[in-house]
Amino acid sequence: MIIRTRACIIKNERRIALLFDYNEDVMILVKQIEGRKWSASNKFWHIPLQENYLEIINKKFTGKLEFIESTKTNTEPKKTFKNHLPSEYIETLKLKNYSESTIQTYRLHFQRFLKYYKNTKLENITHEQIRQYLLYLVEKKKYSVSSQNNAINSIKFYYTQMLHQEINDYYIPRPHKSKTIPRILNEQEVSLILKSVTDLRNKCMIFLIYSAGLTPGEIQYLKPDQIDSGNMKIFISSAKGEKDRFVVLSDKVLNLLRDYFRRYKPQEWLFESRPGKQYSKRTLQKAFKAAVQKSGLTKPATLSILKNSFAVHLLERGVDIRYIQKMLGHKHSKTTMKFLKVSKRDLKAIQSPLDSLDI
Repeated sequence: MIIRTRACIIKNERRIALLFDYNEDVMILVKQIEGRKWSASNKFWHIPLQENYLEIINKKFTGKLEFIESTKTNTEPKKTFKNHLPSEYIETLKLKNYSESTIQTYRLHFQRFLKYYKNTKLENITHEQIRQYLLYLVEKKKYSVSSQNNAINSIKFYYTQMLHQEINDYYIPRPHKSKTIPRILNEQEVSLILKSVTDLRNKCMIFLIYSAGLTPGEIQYLKPDQIDSGNMKIFISSAKGEKDRFVVLSDKVLNLLRDYFRRYKPQEWLFESRPGKQYSKRTLQKAFKAAVQKSGLTKPATLSILKNSFAVHLLERGVDIRYIQKMLGHKHSKTTMKFLKVSKRDLKAIQSPLDSLDI
């Protein structure tokens, strides 16, 4: 049997690759060569480069194997570029007043993009390569529509805000978002979950999400002075000032917070894992999941579903949808209108104005 050989570089060391179709008898002979090694990434055996190596190994395996030099030219391994996240990327996000959570999301997705094209300099990545990366996220990584949009936003920010290059939608198409009906819990199910939360700190946060329609991120960035007990409202600050808003402060939540303040004495943030350190969203999510399991509820229940339930329950109590829109911080009313689809309010509950006339 013939084994072809060619020069290669493995870990900056010049070696000789041994190229042959798999054969158990050949494998036994190859393993007798001094200094042989297997390259898992290249899928071939290789031996040290030495003068007259063909003559030496052919003499060793006379009548068993024949080693010949390949006509293929030596292929250098692909050069890897360390595409570090440009420092200006984060600086520009901060200058444009993006929220801390958005900055972290953009950072994560753009770093993944840089890692994917580690063999290409950042400035040499083409629009077509961007499309190929997004296709990879959809087909291989199975990204959700939301994650796809986050990836697109992070890439587009670099090209439009830092390089001042316009990227046509042809190159970065937006994924179509299916119009799904939001999942909710009924009031009895919410009550079961809330009664299953025992830790005071977690209880305050989970009660806040349902009582005021807040997100875990908004809870994480709350500060003590944003609780206005005098006017029974909470100030929610957004990095983009136009989304600053007030939400209702529940009497039950206020009593919980007073107990919490006495016990934990928060400093910089309302909810801290240690002095000056924000309580993590992940820890809160785990606490909520544990409460759901303890309650015995089997239907899907997350913090987002709990927040959705707040909106639907207000609608069912007759609260004007415009007020709910303001409390949730929705820019467009159509975002809030989706909750009407799962509300119990229907045409049967509406009386025609004709029926109230004395005629």
